[in-house]
Amino acid sequence: MSRHVVVAGAGVVGLFAALYARDAGFEVTVVERLGPQRATASYGNAGLIVPSHLVPLAAPGAVVRGLRWMTDPESPFALRLEPDPELLAWGWHFWRASTRARARAAGPLLRDLHRAGKRAYQELEARLGADAFGLRGGGVLMLCVSEEGLEEEAALAARATALGVPARLLGPSEVAVLQPGLSLDVVGGVHYPEDAMLDPGRLMAALQAELERIGVQFRWGAHVEGAERSGDRIEALRLRRQPGIDADTADATRLPLDELVLAAGVASAPLARALGLRLPLRAGKGYSVTLADPPERPALPMLLSEGRVAVTPLPDGVRVGGTLELGAADTTVNGRRVRGLLRSLERALPAYSAERLASAPVWTGLRPVSPDGLPYLGRSATSANLVVATGHAMMGVSLAPVTGALVAELLEGRAPSLPLEALRPDRYA
Repeated sequence: MSRHVVVAGAGVVGLFAALYARDAGFEVTVVERLGPQRATASYGNAGLIVPSHLVPLAAPGAVVRGLRWMTDPESPFALRLEPDPELLAWGWHFWRASTRARARAAGPLLRDLHRAGKRAYQELEARLGADAFGLRGGGVLMLCVSEEGLEEEAALAARATALGVPARLLGPSEVAVLQPGLSLDVVGGVHYPEDAMLDPGRLMAALQAELERIGVQFRWGAHVEGAERSGDRIEALRLRRQPGIDADTADATRLPLDELVLAAGVASAPLARALGLRLPLRAGKGYSVTLADPPERPALPMLLSEGRVAVTPLPDGVRVGGTLELGAADTTVNGRRVRGLLRSLERALPAYSAERLASAPVWTGLRPVSPDGLPYLGRSATSANLVVATGHAMMGVSLAPVTGALVAELLEGRAPSLPLEALRPDRYA
């Protein structure tokens, strides 16, 4: 009889964990507190696959920059200050992780993780069919509206090149060649040709359909109320039907398991506490606006450096996303953050008038952010049959496939194909 793996969380990381676990021969059940039609961070993001992202959130200068941004209500960063011991502890760990040595040490690992993720997406496309989820190469453009910003991006491009990730510094005319027909007011940028993009909504639909096809079971609208343990093992989860979710779930359910994968995004921290694991994790709220009738359409996805804004051409329009509100564990819309996002867009792309776009519908979602900006990935020391896979912050889509593959290796008892020491889920225990 094959072993039963329960995956807690049906975001993009949880779905990939379920896919690879099922491919490895496990019986798999995915438990999700929301319903099949959900609008979480796995859906509203920019859909970028970024081997160029070699610097974690906690990096040199991050604390000073964050403090400066906190004085601007329209900046790309905000921190909800509360008398919360867990937030203070998270901030302490973030400050300690924001060193040059740690950032440099993370570079090669992030490069290898992102590259493995991109290869996995190419394999998934071959499995599901061409254009199953809008996978496109051609790279991503990092654009700058100031000389200071361009200088910073040039330094990051040099770092990428030193790590074997191709990067090309561009002037305004060279940027225009890559974005024909797009009105731009930039001083230059960097082209990362190895980066890619996909359509997040189509990806999630395709993954969910494939999992159902290969026999993965789903428990929708199921809240994890607790766990039953025997020694250092988790024997079963206690589930209760989530109020307000239209799902075929009993009011109370006992779900036995052989292995548990914790991939519940921002909900992972309270679940971890119930399982005896301390997992510092904060919600990082992000926003996006998808313009069905954009004034101009980019040929390539872009990241606007100073405003931390992503611009992605999707089949149903152009998506503009960004901001990081730490500690805001709700999905209410902060209009000032949205205005700041749109003004950053207008500054670089004048045709995208912030005033004209102000009435566009706004999506908001929560990303799980660890103090050092790196995911939690590995077996927990507190439970012999618990694998943690969460905390991917703004890199969830890019790292989800390789995370799922590594989870399957751990479930099978194999040595992981990439080093996971820096990602240990118990590193703040």
